[in-house]
Amino acid sequence: MTDQTSAAIQPKDVAKPKGVWTPVVVTKPGRMVFVSGFTSRDENGNVVGVGDIRAQTRQVCENLKKAMKAAGGELSDIVAVTVFVRDITQFDDIHAVRREYFPDKPPTSTMVEVSRLVDERSLIEINAIAMLP
Repeated sequence: MTDQTSAAIQPKDVAKPKGVWTPVVVTKPGRMVFVSGFTSRDENGNVVGVGDIRAQTRQVCENLKKAMKAAGGELSDIVAVTVFVRDITQFDDIHAVRREYFPDKPPTSTMVEVSRLVDERSLIEINAIAMLP
């Protein structure tokens, strides 16, 4: 997150996240960007990484990066994500990849296990909210 638009907060009496997210993000006035949920489809609509949660998470993050660029921002401007996964036991693998894309001051995050996504081969979907200066 850019320092001009947001601040990450770790409350004293709240456990530090095991994964890659920040418990609280406070934003300053700016332009809000709402990014629809992305699965691991490539630019041609093909599902990338069938059966591989790390490959699918990486493609989702790349799609988020492209969406943020199109909006005039970058991944560091994302302040919140909602993550839908088919198998929550893959939490550690998902966060290993997320750490590559959100190395410093990651966004707030909610992760929910679901029975199915838009394509039965999809293992993960992420939507985002960002704040641009």
